Amino acid sequence: MRSLCTGLEVLDCFCYTGGFSISALAGDAKSVTAIDTSNSALSLLHENIIKNNLHTKHVEMIEGDVFKLLRSFRDRRREFDLIVLDPPKFAPTISQVNRAARGYKDINLLALKLLRPGGMLFTFSCSGGVDQTMFQKIVAGAVLDSGVNAQILERFFQDIDHPVSLNFPEGAYLKGLLVHVSS
Repeated sequence: MRSLCTGLEVLDCFCYTGGFSISALAGDAKSVTAIDTSNSALSLLHENIIKNNLHTKHVEMIEGDVFKLLRSFRDRRREFDLIVLDPPKFAPTISQVNRAARGYKDINLLALKLLRPGGMLFTFSCSGGVDQTMFQKIVAGAVLDSGVNAQILERFFQDIDHPVSLNFPEGAYLKGLLVHVSS
């Protein structure tokens, strides 16, 4: 991500302590808007920016509900070049998969509407009940509903620090997609 951010306006949703925001800043992003519901997480993001010798002057930190803020940005016609969606687990259990699918589709649809032509969407899921096929279908549905042309540039899977237990195969999930919106 860092290598893709030079000169871009970045939106980091569900930013937590700012791993993606820091990568964007280190990659010389023009600006970063970081959203999380937790004020303490945003405080840690601020500390992490300072610890990484980066500047906060191009960072807007917003405490709030991502769903509501994305709708507000859409209504105000705010646009971004690169958007990160890395929400917490929407489906802690298999019984919550349908509700989770609606949530994933909603945020992806809203994000796609906020992307400038040529923009990129990094979208992630950590819900074990939402397998890679389902997650890709959710994102594809959001792309269709948004009316944009897009393609998957890369697929991401959990890293070595999230090993897959043999007695919990549904823990092997598609971690994310990098989607490029055509200009």
